Amino acid sequence: MTLKKNVEALRQKKAIVEKGGGDKAIEKQVAMGKLPARERILALLDPDSFHEYDLFVEHEERNFGMDNKALPGDGVITGTGTINGAPICIYAQDFTVMGGSLGLKHARKITKIMDHALKMKIPCIGINDSGGARIQEGIGALAGYGEIFYRNTMASGVIPQISVILGPCAGGAVYSPALTDFVFVVENISKMFITGPNVIETVLGEKISQENLGGARVHAEITGNAHFYALSEKECFEQIKTLVSLIPHSNEEKAARIEPKKPRFKKKIENIIPSDPKQPYDVRDVISALADDSKFLEVHELWAPNIVVGFGRMNGETVGFVANQPLYLAGVLDCDASDKAARFIRFCDAFNIPIITLEDMPGYLPGVDQEHAGVIRHGAKVLYAYSEATVPKMTVILRKAYGGGYIAMNSRHLGADFMFAWPGAEIAVMGPEGAANIIFRKEIMEAEDEDAMRQQKVKEYIEKFANPYVAASKGYIDAVIEPQETRELLLHALEVSKNKDDHRPAKKHGIPPF
Repeated sequence: MTLKKNVEALRQKKAIVEKGGGDKAIEKQVAMGKLPARERILALLDPDSFHEYDLFVEHEERNFGMDNKALPGDGVITGTGTINGAPICIYAQDFTVMGGSLGLKHARKITKIMDHALKMKIPCIGINDSGGARIQEGIGALAGYGEIFYRNTMASGVIPQISVILGPCAGGAVYSPALTDFVFVVENISKMFITGPNVIETVLGEKISQENLGGARVHAEITGNAHFYALSEKECFEQIKTLVSLIPHSNEEKAARIEPKKPRFKKKIENIIPSDPKQPYDVRDVISALADDSKFLEVHELWAPNIVVGFGRMNGETVGFVANQPLYLAGVLDCDASDKAARFIRFCDAFNIPIITLEDMPGYLPGVDQEHAGVIRHGAKVLYAYSEATVPKMTVILRKAYGGGYIAMNSRHLGADFMFAWPGAEIAVMGPEGAANIIFRKEIMEAEDEDAMRQQKVKEYIEKFANPYVAASKGYIDAVIEPQETRELLLHALEVSKNKDDHRPAKKHGIPPF
């Protein structure tokens, strides 16, 4: 056989395998609003950059009639490519091939590309669209999942891992996305749950749809399992491209620097925050006034909205923003907000991204529900994450910083490198009203006009204690600054901190309050 004929035979074999489950299965996929697996990869990566590996891998199961079944690519596509010119490893499960079910060879294709990503120190993206473990392969499928989970754990903090849920992801399959750094979901397409509606109805007698049990909105807003939410696959891919452009390839690098741009936000930063300390405002406006080009990629936007986390740039370099959000619950820390902040802080620290904290909060959320939900344990995660982080850490106290909240939000006492406060900042053990009622209880009760006396004592407390100058006098605040100075001072702090070297005690690892 001539080389020309060999090449032609190769092309024919590739064409058959690249069809996956065939035209009818692909048409069914498209009818559900879903792109075929290979088209998803091509839509996400730079044009002509995808190189596929292990195209001709086949399953080896011979029981339950599997010896007569051909599964093109064993239901998963793996390879490498680039996003905005940056190299990545990628895999996409193909639902048209036996429902994208995971067998041992399917898993081995995934673990091979994961090993490649770890060895080459580049991000790994997994597109999940699978009916779950291939029952016909029994323990082999379970072994495959275990090997994937192990690699997710080994790669954690070394390379960025991104999961994209574009179809069902049920049972043991959900644990791989949960072990990765960022999970993307799409409305009406993504489905994630440990046990499906049928099992729940059988065991508990409860009826619920797949969408209400584990749809995109549920995980983006209620469970916090999803970090990014999109209305279409196209929008999802654009989100991924933006994220990849903001984070480094591995823990041995810094994120790529781009040309600096001044903020485009028109409103003056000093006019964002109301003079009345009880009035809410959107802290994202403050971020827009600080970040280059006023661009901010928010993470976990819909979940625990009382805290805002995400990526922006300062002087062309990526920074992580952590900010209390007065629009929701006055910006308090609760169980979910603590988890959200702590996880984001640890990602930034693992991947050399400086952290800027914008503080305006009255403390931790009180109440029986929070106490019984474990706010002590969850709240301690923020303390642990900030204390553990060795990247440059800056804090700006915008308005309120009370009690444990003052300590938790990257205070000097947890290792902040720079602490700034606006002149209207209130830094105290507790709010002026509560403090005055306790400290001056006797005077208030004995006064002819209790309300007038209470207001007088609240004002006295604010003047004596609830201001930034007491903390500044003790060296806990480096500078009390004018709001319009904030960006300039943060840029300088980032520049000064470029070569920060923070040594920690030698240990295998710490034990965070999981």
